[in-house]
Amino acid sequence: MSTLQAGPETRQRVNTAAPFAALPRPSQPAHVIRSDAEAIEVARRLAAGFAVEASLRDREGYLPIAEVDAYSQSGLWGITVPRAYGGAGVSYATVAEVIRILAEADSSIAQITQNHLALVAHIDLDASEEQKKALFGLVLQGIRFGNAFSEKGSKNVAAFETRLRREGDGVVVNGQKFYTTGALLAHIVPIVAVDDEGKGYLVFADRDAPGLTVINDWSSFGQRTTASGSIRIENVRVPASRLVPVAAFERPTAAGAISQIIQSAIDAGIAAAAIAETVAFVRTRSRPWIDSGKESAGEDPFTVSAVGELVIRLHAAEALLERAGRAIDDALAAPDEGTVNRATLATSESKVLTTEVAIAATNKLFELAGTRSTLSEHNLDRHWRNARTHTLHDPVRWKYFHVGNFHLNGINPPRHPWN
Repeated sequence: MSTLQAGPETRQRVNTAAPFAALPRPSQPAHVIRSDAEAIEVARRLAAGFAVEASLRDREGYLPIAEVDAYSQSGLWGITVPRAYGGAGVSYATVAEVIRILAEADSSIAQITQNHLALVAHIDLDASEEQKKALFGLVLQGIRFGNAFSEKGSKNVAAFETRLRREGDGVVVNGQKFYTTGALLAHIVPIVAVDDEGKGYLVFADRDAPGLTVINDWSSFGQRTTASGSIRIENVRVPASRLVPVAAFERPTAAGAISQIIQSAIDAGIAAAAIAETVAFVRTRSRPWIDSGKESAGEDPFTVSAVGELVIRLHAAEALLERAGRAIDDALAAPDEGTVNRATLATSESKVLTTEVAIAATNKLFELAGTRSTLSEHNLDRHWRNARTHTLHDPVRWKYFHVGNFHLNGINPPRHPWN
């Protein structure tokens, strides 16, 4: 049932200090997608529906609960589960295209998937065989992973103060988290915590576990309905079977590039949406500039050229996005310093272009469409707000540095989720 069918009285708003209750697990198993082509087809179908109320959800702060249920039940949350465990194991070029398609419709919904997909990759890289069977099985049933990674007050993004201690046949976790994208609507919330020796783990806690409190207090001006916010973790008990070491960055793996390509795809989708909105508004609502001598705004030569430049920059970004996906596939097939570095650098290049075209396109929208495009009734500023907010996730100024440092000095880029 869509939010429109449900009616406004049943919708849940974002930005509240009250704890957000866990959603029920799916009553029916999710569809299992079998091929890359099917994944693209399903993404396009879902995107058409997600786009309908994207502006309303942004303006009113409605959480996309029904949309995310449809999304995970569609099978798209399981497309990276390896074929050996029952999934489609699609190409990361396909993953990027799926996310790009969905982000063009609603970038908040697309971002909700980001951590889930990164976690599926970590399970493949770091979990035991028994854990893979169990956790991949849950994913294919339609279980959603959220995240409890970042900490608002720590020294930097990779400094974790959340602690776990061994107790009996499990662990007890305590700490606080922020930027917990997707956790509100998740069924399982993997928590990054460190033990007394400083070793990091992913602790897969049930969303309704006693002591785990998710608060819907995300107040950014952009990506407003990403189901982000804060989490209190107070003596949360998790069995040892749900404890997966964070080891993928201690050796050459594509883990960082996988996390980054999803971010890049979101920005490409935002750019595509902004360009489409620009074209539609200029064609139907904008007036030609007085000095152009043209009958319609779409004939203004400066506007025509500006749209052409944006489209070319978007196509270049999309080409690098696909290239990065292929490089990640190569790194997964034969992981070593060479393939992983190529994947990391290719994804960094992609992230630079998608960031820049997202910012340019969402800004240029108003310049080309004119003053009337800023009216609140159109809510077109959501594209700029989303682009400006999402592209802050990891600064592209460092992407330039790492790419240049490799080509000039032969220094490989660092391996972590933000690069």
